[in-house]
Amino acid sequence: MKLTTKLLAAGALAVAGAASAGEVAPQNVVYGEYGEIEQSLTGVPGDPENGRAVVTARSKGNCVSCHAAEKYADVPFHGEVGPPLDGVGERWNEAELRGLIADAKKTYEGTVMPSFYKVAGYVRPGEAFTTKPAQEPLPPLLSAQEIEDVVAYLMTFKYED
Repeated sequence: MKLTTKLLAAGALAVAGAASAGEVAPQNVVYGEYGEIEQSLTGVPGDPENGRAVVTARSKGNCVSCHAAEKYADVPFHGEVGPPLDGVGERWNEAELRGLIADAKKTYEGTVMPSFYKVAGYVRPGEAFTTKPAQEPLPPLLSAQEIEDVVAYLMTFKYED
């Protein structure tokens, strides 16, 4: 059995066990070849209204600081670092969006987009903004349900006919 197949099988077992217990822990997420996450992180459908709150809140996802979109044109100070999100629900499917939000670096290695559902293996501010590095594991920036909510919201971003 190839190492990749063994790793995928082990990951699938971990996800299956975690899914029965509720949400999939960040370290147990199974990413596809292109960074997609096929399985819901919670098994609970996302709430687009809460997804909008996460996307537009400066204290949560803060997606607006990098991405502009007509869907939240009422929110001031859109950034232009990332691509516009208009039509994103037609460009990517749920699994691809889930992967991009959880850890965009799995799809786009050099991206500056934060990994929102990761707990180890990256640089974050030090303890209380001191010179001491933060101790891993760190909590993810968004919860599993918040990821699902953002995916549900972004799936509503369709071009008008």
